[in-house]
Amino acid sequence: MKTSQEGIDLIKHFEGCETKAYQCSANVWTVGYGHTQGVREGDEITENKAEYLLSEDLEHFEDYVDRLVEVRLNQDQFDALVSWTFNLGPTNLGESTLLKKLNEGHYHEVPTEMARWNRSGGEVLEGLKRRRNAEGLLWQGLDWKDV
Repeated sequence: MKTSQEGIDLIKHFEGCETKAYQCSANVWTVGYGHTQGVREGDEITENKAEYLLSEDLEHFEDYVDRLVEVRLNQDQFDALVSWTFNLGPTNLGESTLLKKLNEGHYHEVPTEMARWNRSGGEVLEGLKRRRNAEGLLWQGLDWKDV
């Protein structure tokens, strides 16, 4: 599967586009729409480059979701899980209770499991709470835009 425009919109909404490298809440150098690979202090990119990097990053995270999830997903579920994995990384997905429950067919438990991942550096962040809520709503096929 590929991430739909709805999923891309959710990721863009919560990541924002920064053309100058910055350190995210986890102190990782980041640029564009949450791109981290090879980013160093002082890096700058154009908005077009940010779009390109996002499309490249999405392919990477889509592949992880495709490989790790053993059950069938609809488009909204796939998009929500790609967003979650984009933000938290494939290792966290692979080791999560969320994935275990999903692969056991407990689809209804996924939004609750997503919501548990709202901390950075041990601190609950309002932005992560909002993002997890939005991903949970999208998972259920509901409108997330007012979160």
